[in-house]
Amino acid sequence: MRKLTALILLGFILSTLAGGQVPNVPTAPINKANEPMTTDSVPAGVHELTSADVEAFLDGIVPLQLQQQDVAGATIAIVKDGKLLFAKGYGYADVKNKKPVVAEETLFRPGSVSKLFTWTAVMQLAEQGKLDLDRDVNEYLDFKIPEAFGQPITLKNILTHTPGFEEQLKDFFAAIFHLI
Repeated sequence: MRKLTALILLGFILSTLAGGQVPNVPTAPINKANEPMTTDSVPAGVHELTSADVEAFLDGIVPLQLQQQDVAGATIAIVKDGKLLFAKGYGYADVKNKKPVVAEETLFRPGSVSKLFTWTAVMQLAEQGKLDLDRDVNEYLDFKIPEAFGQPITLKNILTHTPGFEEQLKDFFAAIFHLI
């Protein structure tokens, strides 16, 4: 689990890089008050992040991380300004048969990390006024979720893990003790 967490963290770090720029090397201190600007508002002397930049960085670190952490393979995709900037597979999708990971073809189960993406999207929609975190969640669904504790379940309940779903283990312990 620590290995997967480390790779996911690396992905998040790289995704934040996609929103910024990569300074030219060597860089000189920039006087922000008198900073010359280009026509697209990128400071002069700053290199816009490219796919080649990302690939050079990742090719230098990901294979080593996969080896050190004993991870078979990974796919990394970075989106910048709504467009795919970079996508590449590293390692093996099938170690035994030496089948490489291919970014456009190899699927990985996202597991619990998908909650982060889902709730980020929900919060963005709430911020835009398209979702209300305190409204009955059934108003957004095409199926019915029953009330819990006499109250409708809200997005806020689901987000904070307080919808009452966990309380539905009827006769669980009785069944276990019956087997003993």
